[in-house]
Amino acid sequence: MTDYARRERRRLADLLLEVGPDRPTLCTGWTTRDLAAHLVVRDRRPDAMAGILVPPLAGHGEHVRKQKAAEPFERVVEQMRNPPWWSPVSNRLMDELSNTVEFFVHHEDVRRGVPDWSPRVLDDGEQRALWKAVKLTGRMGLRKLHIPVLLKSPGFGETTIGGNPVATLTGEPGELAMFLLGRQRAARVEVDGPPEVAERLRTARLGA
Repeated sequence: MTDYARRERRRLADLLLEVGPDRPTLCTGWTTRDLAAHLVVRDRRPDAMAGILVPPLAGHGEHVRKQKAAEPFERVVEQMRNPPWWSPVSNRLMDELSNTVEFFVHHEDVRRGVPDWSPRVLDDGEQRALWKAVKLTGRMGLRKLHIPVLLKSPGFGETTIGGNPVATLTGEPGELAMFLLGRQRAARVEVDGPPEVAERLRTARLGA
């Protein structure tokens, strides 16, 4: 079985070194330097990442991330490329579950953060791995909107989030992953439904 999480991590590391520390990304306000630092902290500093779930700790997490971002960029990228074996989110037992979508989306954050990008052609296995993850991501991301949605990915399947769907999101698994993690404007996803519902889906703060 192909290790898609590790493969996306390696490809992202290569791209970061290619484009340098100052390229904009889809993560608002973050350059490639900021994104690389975030991923290193995510792997190595669970105390800092706790701020995502516990808002009073968010300041500590941002302080740690900025400290990491101030280090030499090449060193930060090398740490990102090679997470420690004990990482809570990147150890061998958790890596595929925690990182398949994470590193695909952050790879695309760099690729799509500038004009004139084009989508990658992903192999069937990676698309299937992303589709499996998207079904879980969709439940988590759409739950707070209370909008029942049908997710459709031709050739891979469909799944309903919520009750009777009032809108349909259609796209390749990777594009749906981008949409459901808050990159709606950079995702090639067709949104079908009443205009007000479709607009809410396109503009809602989804994911991270």
